[in-house]
Amino acid sequence: MTAPLPASSARAHAATPFQDHGRLQVCGTALCGEDGRPVQLRGMSSHGTQWFEHCLTGASLDVLARDWGADVLRVSTYVQEDGYETDPARFTDLASRVIDQATERGMYVIVDWHMLDPGDPRVNKELAARFFTDITERHGHQDNVLYEIANEPNGVSWQAIRSYAEDIIPVVRAGDPDAVVLVGTRAWSSLGVSEGADESEITADPVDAENVMYTFHFYAASHREEYLRTLSRAAAELPLFVTEFGTQDYSGDGPDDFAMAQRYLDVMAEKNISWTNWNYSDDFRSGAVFRPGTCSGGKWADPGTLKDAGVWVRDRIA
Repeated sequence: MTAPLPASSARAHAATPFQDHGRLQVCGTALCGEDGRPVQLRGMSSHGTQWFEHCLTGASLDVLARDWGADVLRVSTYVQEDGYETDPARFTDLASRVIDQATERGMYVIVDWHMLDPGDPRVNKELAARFFTDITERHGHQDNVLYEIANEPNGVSWQAIRSYAEDIIPVVRAGDPDAVVLVGTRAWSSLGVSEGADESEITADPVDAENVMYTFHFYAASHREEYLRTLSRAAAELPLFVTEFGTQDYSGDGPDDFAMAQRYLDVMAEKNISWTNWNYSDDFRSGAVFRPGTCSGGKWADPGTLKDAGVWVRDRIA
């Protein structure tokens, strides 16, 4: 890793985020652009593509990229829950189509291998290897793609997660040697906090690979002071990317706690931690930014279709 240069004082965009920053790299504990300066990407995560493919269209991504000013889209390919394992070719094609559309709009793309239950990523390791081989064959030549290789490991040790990462990262590198790889952390990507651990087990035994970041997820109504302190503290030692968060409880539903969420955003802004919010869909839960029926009606640009959480996060992406 190379030492980071000072961050730019202004967040000024050229035509697109990718034109601003070029190929990303990990420098020290920061995510940096091609020029070596720290970057903070802000954007949205899709919901599961098996349910909300119709929310990811050229028109909806025009709104995300141009009206909202998002830098990054996380494309969530669930493994189970009627996802990838049921039809690998279809879900690879679907992810690839969305990657292409986001790329055309100048955004970065996180390819999210959305494993959740079972919580041990090694259970689906062969499927993961197939998925990332196929995706990198199609997109490994691009400079705007990042790879999140395990969404939320849970009920499994850090050593097991690290072992999985050290098996899958070479698969990604075979097709995209220079891409940033995002590694899920213990206990639903809480850096271990939700299972009584913390970031020290990672700092003591990090993944043996370059250009790697570690993920942290939080839901503001559920994850309070201990989680926020851990994120702030860990950012001094580990390169972190918050690939999923919400202003609600951990189910992605319930009342919004915008005050607590803003405290997280303030820490992430101070420490240049990039983030994607859950989620860019019209699911009925409060964490989906659009009201139900928005996607089938194609009214993504209508401010009246946004839930409270949608208004809040749109205003903080810009």
